[in-house]
Amino acid sequence: MLKVGLTGGIASGKSVVGEMFAGLGVQLILADEIAHMLMQPGQAVYDEVVRHFGKGILHGDGSVNRPRLAEIAFTLPASGPSRVGELNRIVHPAVIRRQDEWMDEVGRRDPRAIAMVEAALIFEAAAAKRFDRLVVVTCREEQRAERLAERLKIALQAARSEVSRRMAAQWPEEEKVKAADYVIDNSGSLDRTREQVRQLYSKLQEEADKKS
Repeated sequence: MLKVGLTGGIASGKSVVGEMFAGLGVQLILADEIAHMLMQPGQAVYDEVVRHFGKGILHGDGSVNRPRLAEIAFTLPASGPSRVGELNRIVHPAVIRRQDEWMDEVGRRDPRAIAMVEAALIFEAAAAKRFDRLVVVTCREEQRAERLAERLKIALQAARSEVSRRMAAQWPEEEKVKAADYVIDNSGSLDRTREQVRQLYSKLQEEADKKS
C-alpha cells in the first residue's frame, strides 16, 4: 500500500485533483472533513478549541462557526502573532492520528491500494514523513484569487486579501514544490490537469504494486 499526501495552497485546486484521483480508484480522505468531525460537540478537540477561543466562536446550537474561528485564528492582532499556530496545535495531532488509522485500515483491506490524504497543511503540521510520496498542486497566484472569489461569492479584491492572509500562514509555494515528489500544474484547462493526474496515477500504482 502506498501512502500519498496531496497538498497545495489555498484555491490551488487540490480538491478537484483529489476527486480526479478518486475517480481512477485511489482511496481518498480529506483532512478538513476529519477536522470538521473532530470539532463536533462532545469531541475532545471541540472542548479544547472552545476553551482556547471562547464561546464566541459558536453558533446558537453549540456547533463551531468555522468562518468565525478562521477569522480569529488568521487575523493579526494589534501586537503579537496570529493565533493560527494555537489552533493548529490543538487540531493537527488529532487529525494526524485519524489519518494514520485510516491509512492502516486501507492497507489491511487492500495491500495494493493507494491511500491519499488531501490536506492543506501537511508540511506545516510536520506530517510529511508519514507519507511515501507527496504531491503538490500549484496554479498562478491570480487564479487563486479568482477561484476563491467565485467559491465564496466575494469581490476579487477581498479574495486577494484572503489569499494573502492564508498564504502568509503557510509554507511558501516554492518550498512546497521543492519538497514534493510530484507537482500537478493546475493553471491550465481541466483536461490538461486530468491528463497529468492520469499519468501520475500510473506511476503511483506501479509503486503501490511493488510495495505490496
